[in-house]
This record gives sequence, structure tokens and C-alpha cells, in this order.
Amino acid sequence: MPEESLDDLRKQIDDIDDQLVDLLAHRQAVVGHVADFKARTNAPLRDVLREARQIARLAQRARAAGLDELYVARVVREVLDHSVRTQETRIGAAERPARARPVQVLFQGTDGAFSHIAGRRFFGPRQAPATFRGVQTFRAMLEEVRAGTADYAMLPIENTTSGSVHDAYDALSHTDLAIIGEEVLRIELCLIGITDVPLDQLRRVYSHPQALSQSTAFLASLPHVVVETFVDTAMSVERIKAEDDPTHAAIASAEAAALHGLHVLRRDIANHRENYTRFLVIAREPEPWDRRVPCKTSVMFVTSHERGALLAVLDVVAGHGLNLTKLESRPRPGRPFEYLFYVDFEGNVAEPNVQQALDEIAGLTRSLKIFGSYPARTVRAE
Repeated sequence: MPEESLDDLRKQIDDIDDQLVDLLAHRQAVVGHVADFKARTNAPLRDVLREARQIARLAQRARAAGLDELYVARVVREVLDHSVRTQETRIGAAERPARARPVQVLFQGTDGAFSHIAGRRFFGPRQAPATFRGVQTFRAMLEEVRAGTADYAMLPIENTTSGSVHDAYDALSHTDLAIIGEEVLRIELCLIGITDVPLDQLRRVYSHPQALSQSTAFLASLPHVVVETFVDTAMSVERIKAEDDPTHAAIASAEAAALHGLHVLRRDIANHRENYTRFLVIAREPEPWDRRVPCKTSVMFVTSHERGALLAVLDVVAGHGLNLTKLESRPRPGRPFEYLFYVDFEGNVAEPNVQQALDEIAGLTRSLKIFGSYPARTVRAE
């Protein structure tokens, strides 16, 4: 029997990959039926014990097949996560009117930006198709949502390495918009070039200031390189493509490199591998969520300028058994040494204890803005 050629072997892999996609589509259809059943019967949204048993069972099967069980478990967790998101949005959609047209989602930057990737991840499980468009600034995209020329905006609000994105909080403080979701995205920063050149030949690197600050250890290994800030990671990729200089590189996503046909010179160059950015999904109006969906609620308030005012608000949150997940303060424009406080806590405004807590907070503050409740996203250690 003649030896199979490389093309023959690759054709077999292509056929297997096609089967994987078909199986995922079949699984997704069954997940939809599961969501419909849970919606009709008020069954719990998640069965965490079953999920753990599934992962363990498939890891054992992977070992028996000679596969890396950690690799298989990681794939299974991703599939289960998508299943949960699909069920959340499908059950939640029963309380929201169906859309007859695709939704338009804005993000700061250009195609391939991490905000763009986060938006595709968030809206992927949703039933309404989405189109995406990049804009220059946070305030510009929020203004478009307010004016009705776009439906949603992806707003990066905090990073596990760089901390809070103050410009995003400040932009949000000038609006009456709502938060209807969050997305937590692992940021895999890559060094990108127009061709596969040795790193010692590079002379200039472009990227967004946050990406540069998250890659200082790697950049220190390139003392011959001049670092230049740029408005957006993906735009820095466009810049080096336009310059067509092999000594210039950019720090951005692998997706941005693929979009422009460029080369990834080094992957995962951030100072910390566990580098995540949390994005808020902004809309004109809040969206209701079934109480079975684990949610966060976000609020903004101004306290009286007196001792213990903030502590009194936090005592209310704790007193109603609500877990505080974020507290941020920002200067109040036009009011020297007065502050706006942003708080996230676990809970859904549809729950009586949350509503009671908000009523009490309203009585303790000079102003209170409730941005809304939305499904909470968690980060799994890998």
C-alpha cells in the first residue's frame, strides 16, 4: 500500500475538523431544547455537580485514549461555558422583545482590537446577529448609543494588571445609559511584525499605553528598540503594515495580525500570563434577567460630604448579604474634593433583598444611578 502524502493526511484532518463543527452545531441545537425546557419548568439554570462530573468523566476518557487530559478538560470547559451563556440569553430573551434586524455594537479602536474580540465573544451566543464598528473614543461610542445610532458599546473598565480604566469610568459618569452585560477576556499580547525577522533587528515598537505597560519585562529585553505609544493596539498593526518597514513592530492581538496578513513574532509577552480585561456592555435601557441567572448589579452614587457617609452605604450592602465585587471613586467634575462612587455587587434588581438595599442606599445618598443587573462572568484559573 503506497504511503499517504502530506496532502492526503491534511485532507483527513480537514474532514475531522468538519465533523467537529457539525457535532458542535448538533450539541448547540440540543442545548437550545434544554434551555426551552428549563424556561417552561422553572428548573435551575445550572447543575454545577453535573458539569464537574462531565469534566472528570471526559478527562478519564481522554487518558484512556492517550490524550492530554488537561487539554481535553480545557476544551470541555469552553464548550460548557458557551452552553451556559446560550441558556442564559435564551431564557432571558423570553422577557425581551425579539429584534427584527441585526444589532450594531461599537468598540473603541479598529477590527482586531481586544474590545472587538470581547464583543464578538459576548454577542456570539445571542440569537440576534450583530455587526461591529470601531470608533475613536469612549465618549463618542457612548454618545452614539444614547442617540440611537448604535445599539450597544463595549467599554473596557478594568484590567487585572493595570487596574481601573479611569477614562471609561469618567465617560460613563456623563451618561444615563445602562449596563446589560459584562465580558472578561484573557489578553494575550503578541509582538507582531510585517515579516518573520529576528528580534535584534527591530528598532521601533508601537502599541496602546496599557499594552506597553503590561509588557515592560519583555520590552526590557529589547534595549535597542524605541517604544512609541499609539491610540489603539489594532491600529498600531495597521500602522506597521502601512509603513512596510521590517524593523517596526506592534503589540496587539493575534487576531489583528491575522486580519492584516502579518506575522506573530512572539506570543504571550505580557508581564503576567493571567492578564484579563473586564468589559461592560452598554445599552440605552437595562435588560431584565431571570433570577436563576447569577447576576451583578452596578450603581453610581454621591454621598453627603460628612464622616461615615460611604461606610453607611457599604453597611447596607453587607447587611443585605450582598457581596461587594468592586468599589471605585472618581473626582466629581466641578466639585473640588467631592467624589463619585461606583459599586458592583452580586445580586439581581429583581430580587427583594437587592431592591430593599437600593431603596435604603437612595435614602443615604445625594444621588443614586442604577445602571442595571447583568450576568456575572468569572475567570477560571488555568
